[in-house]
Amino acid sequence: MSAIDPRDVVARKRDGERLTEEEIRSVVLAYARGEVADYLASAFLMAAFIRGLDPEETVALTRAMVESGITLPLEGISRPKVDKHSTGGVADGVTLVFAPLAASLGLAVAKLSGRGLGHTGGTLDKLESIPGFRTDLSAEEMERQVDEVGCAVAAQTDDLVPADGALYALRDATATVPSVPLIAASVMSKKLAVGTDLILLDVKAGSGAFMKTVEEAEALAAACAELAAGWGRRARVVVTDMSQPLGDAVGNALDIAEAVEVLRGDRRGRLAELAAEFASAAQVVLLDLSEDEARARVERAIASGEAVETFGRMVEAQGGDPAVVDDPAKVLPAAPVVVPIEASEDGWLAQVEAEEIGRAAVGLGAGRARKGDAIDPATGIVFGAKIGDRIRRGSSLGEVHARTEEEARIAADRVVAALSVSEEEVEAPPLVYGWRDAQP
Repeated sequence: MSAIDPRDVVARKRDGERLTEEEIRSVVLAYARGEVADYLASAFLMAAFIRGLDPEETVALTRAMVESGITLPLEGISRPKVDKHSTGGVADGVTLVFAPLAASLGLAVAKLSGRGLGHTGGTLDKLESIPGFRTDLSAEEMERQVDEVGCAVAAQTDDLVPADGALYALRDATATVPSVPLIAASVMSKKLAVGTDLILLDVKAGSGAFMKTVEEAEALAAACAELAAGWGRRARVVVTDMSQPLGDAVGNALDIAEAVEVLRGDRRGRLAELAAEFASAAQVVLLDLSEDEARARVERAIASGEAVETFGRMVEAQGGDPAVVDDPAKVLPAAPVVVPIEASEDGWLAQVEAEEIGRAAVGLGAGRARKGDAIDPATGIVFGAKIGDRIRRGSSLGEVHARTEEEARIAADRVVAALSVSEEEVEAPPLVYGWRDAQP
């Protein structure tokens, strides 16, 4: 047991006192080692939730979580290294596009991703819908692949920031998840444990995000930027719109097919635009290019086929079928039932409850209601309408991919019920609300 009594630490924070780095470190590391009971760690989290953590305390918490496990310095990679993370949403396939796109531009992307839970999709689940694709790469395998291909997307190992996983499970069980300092420490500890030259962080705001308002998202963005600066790492943090599904595909195999279309240059829209935004931002910082030069290189990488070819090489390197980039329909699993989603009235699409669309996809088997649930890679929803679009009663808004007609009908009804239609023209929301830079 640590020389510092964790009960004293909890009591000090309960009473609104500021904790020292050593006090926070002692509790976090002792809990990660199994020396502090769940009930005492829960009390620590609740005290931090109610009393708050200042920037120095949040940095100390983040440092302790990183110190609880191994780090990935990635010293053997000669390319400029960038990591990109999203706080999660619906139809957010940016990582699937960004990783190979950035690699085709001469950058290195070593991306540790997670699985879907609740209404948000998981990048690992999406990639595993490609037959044979492996996400359980060792640190050595990941570094070698990034050096050879330019990118790898794999699962976080249990020995990387283990304190975060343990504390997050408690936060979920004790209703202490919606705390900006605790969220920021959780997000950034995983980013700071990997030795990249630039961290790109996408904080989502809207009905499909955990942060429902732009103000909440901006508070989290500021906290994450402060953490990066306090750690001496360069980061760019952006708040983006999640008031509706970002792309069209809400599923797993469906997301892969959409990402391939974007990488080929066959699909435009908000997903393609945001992926290009991130690829350009990375080049501006790491390659010292102007925004115009960076965007022109993105467009050339897609038009030349280099971006989609890099995706194929990544897939092959991780055991998947690279033919997915040539004909996704022949490689990816497909649901036996496809039912159209039809508009119920005329007007302009004014509002979308994106979380409800995500939950409708979960109901089809495309996501998890609880950790450990099985995923059906073939099912999901394709929803092509966007806020501001003119729609007409009976017109197609998308389609449901399901195992049975009944499941498809239920999901289609849920999607239509999640929409609000206006008799007057509606302006589309902005995609990007604003960037925030963290300088070491």
